[in-house]
This record gives sequence, C-alpha cells and structure tokens, in this order.
Amino acid sequence: MAKATTIKEALKRWEEKYKVNPAEAKDVELQFQWPPIERMDNTLATLTACEFLSLSTNMIDKIYGLNGMKNLRILSLGRNYIKQISGLECVSETLEELWLSYNLIEKLKGINCLKNLRVLYLSNNLVKDWAEFNRLQECPSLENLLFIGNPLMETMEESLWRAEATKRLPLLKKLDGETVLREEEEQ
Repeated sequence: MAKATTIKEALKRWEEKYKVNPAEAKDVELQFQWPPIERMDNTLATLTACEFLSLSTNMIDKIYGLNGMKNLRILSLGRNYIKQISGLECVSETLEELWLSYNLIEKLKGINCLKNLRVLYLSNNLVKDWAEFNRLQECPSLENLLFIGNPLMETMEESLWRAEATKRLPLLKKLDGETVLREEEEQ
C-alpha cells in the first residue's frame, strides 16, 4: 500500500492548486487526500491565519499539532479514526465549531477546555452513556449539537432522547438538526 500523505505534502498540493501561501489562507481544506493523511503534526502550526481547517475523510486517529493556530474557529475532522477528544487546549480560546462525526469517540473527556464552542457535530460515534454526555455541560456556549447515531440515543425513543438531552443541556438551541422547543417558549 502507498505511504500515507503527510500534512506537509498535503499543504504543498493545496498551495499548487490554489496558488496561495497556506500560511496566509483563512480556509485550508485537506480532506480526501490520497493516500489519506494518517497523522496531524506540527506543520499545522504554520497556518497562523487559518480560521477553517478541514482534515475530514482521511485516516487520522489523534488530534495533534494545532499550536500556533491562533485564529482557528472551525475544525472539521469528520470521517477519520479519532478515538478521543484531546489536543485542543491550544485552540480553546478561538474554536467555535468542532466537526467530529463518523469517528470512534466513546469518551468526551477533554471537551471541557472548549469554553467558546457553539457547534459540535458528534454524530455516528460510540458514546453510550449519560455520564459521558454530561461532560458537554462543561461547554457553556454550546447551542447546536448533532448526536444522532451514537449508541446512547439509539436505545431510546426519539422524543425521550430529545427531552432528556435538552434537560441536561438547557442552553441548546438545536439538537440533531432540529430547533429545540422548550415549554416556556411554547406558551
């Protein structure tokens, strides 16, 4: 099998395609690399102007190398092999959206550092208990959560799931793509 694409190689391809220095770009999309990227590394630190970084649809198993990305607002890592939420402390002040759907995440330890996180796409992962779900309470700005396809909600009727999830996360405005309606708002 071909050797994995490195971040450095992916950035070089990106620069050749768009004729822009990646260090100056606000949006850098490195998804669908062939061969796939298997690991994030410190080369990402060169993306100092980047506000949106997509590394989705690769074979990455660990979040790493985001030091220096002081403007990162949206990080897309969907469709990878990520098992845990870690390595985000260095972007905790700026990160507003984290897209992690279709990964292998069972535990949400590490999410608590993201105080400005508004949007979390976590569908089709492996979260199976309320104790892990409750860690999302440590994200005071969270208002949009995509959680469908996790074992926790798959065992419940949808209306019970929505009621319990919104009770535990009272600031949510959107859950699984639908606006959250609360009783006091309905009256």
